[in-house]
Amino acid sequence: MRLLILGGTVFLSRATAERATAAGHDVVCASRGATGSVPDGARHVVWDRSEVGPAPVEEVRALLGEVDAVIDVARHPGRVARAVAAWPEAHWVFVSTVSVYADHAVPGGRPDTTAELPPETDDAADLAEPDTYGAMKVACEQAVRAGAASTAIVRPGLIVGPGDPSGRFSYWPERLATALGDSAEVLCGSDPEAPTQWVDVDDLAAWLVLLAADRTTGTFDAIGEPITRSTFIDGVARGVGGAPRPVWAPSEWLTGQGVEFWAGEDALPMWLDGPEYAGFLARDHRPAADAGLRCRPLAETAHATGEWLRRHPVGAPDPAARTGISRQREAALLTALAPG
Repeated sequence: MRLLILGGTVFLSRATAERATAAGHDVVCASRGATGSVPDGARHVVWDRSEVGPAPVEEVRALLGEVDAVIDVARHPGRVARAVAAWPEAHWVFVSTVSVYADHAVPGGRPDTTAELPPETDDAADLAEPDTYGAMKVACEQAVRAGAASTAIVRPGLIVGPGDPSGRFSYWPERLATALGDSAEVLCGSDPEAPTQWVDVDDLAAWLVLLAADRTTGTFDAIGEPITRSTFIDGVARGVGGAPRPVWAPSEWLTGQGVEFWAGEDALPMWLDGPEYAGFLARDHRPAADAGLRCRPLAETAHATGEWLRRHPVGAPDPAARTGISRQREAALLTALAPG
């Protein structure tokens, strides 16, 4: 298979290029090349997709010729539409997001049962606005379906593992590795039975290549089976050798103390609460599994992420992204929670 990967230098797109070359495919990565290099075995073609007009696309098309499949992770509808117009005969695997859904309140949601946001077609839309990212991905999906010969639309949930630019999952291997002895107490959230869900970057990359090679069609939520938050904490701890004593606090108390959801300096990463989020980390994983997505044990992902974090510490020339409350802030919260 001659596979065109639009990107190939960072996180998921690079992992996908690595998987595709390892599988023996003829891989071309088209990108600016400003954020890193492509993996060994892949060919790199420089293409700045922000350039509008037909000339840049025609130049790349003339250079590459026909391809069997394309994997794209872009978020700008105009860039996606221009690329689809250049290779309409190819099978397109477009990486979208579960953020395209307008409602995250119902557990067990699937693409055919959950309404999507209205599309946002402006490439210059303000991504700081709520829902803009998801709405732009909706428009990207529409461009792919309208222009490509065949398509697989892949909507990942939280993508985790080495190279993660968000730091949301990474908080937990780093934190739980230090949960030992007298320092074993860890603030873990508000509900040990709340669901949580993710997908390992390498597992997702391998599946994207499979979807491209098999020309699989359809729309899928790319996510692993949901587990409880307490099981999540235990699994990460096993991967990094920690022995935590989880501490759970009422949601109202945590938010009253200024602890935020999901990500940020004042957040408890991957923590969500409230009925409006009941389905965000509990979508139906079975259609993706039936289509070939295979997810490794959580402990393996945690171990690999922990090793990556150690290789990229704070203060290094290339530190790993980190998010979440500081150890000092957590200690103050744990003290405030303690009886007496």
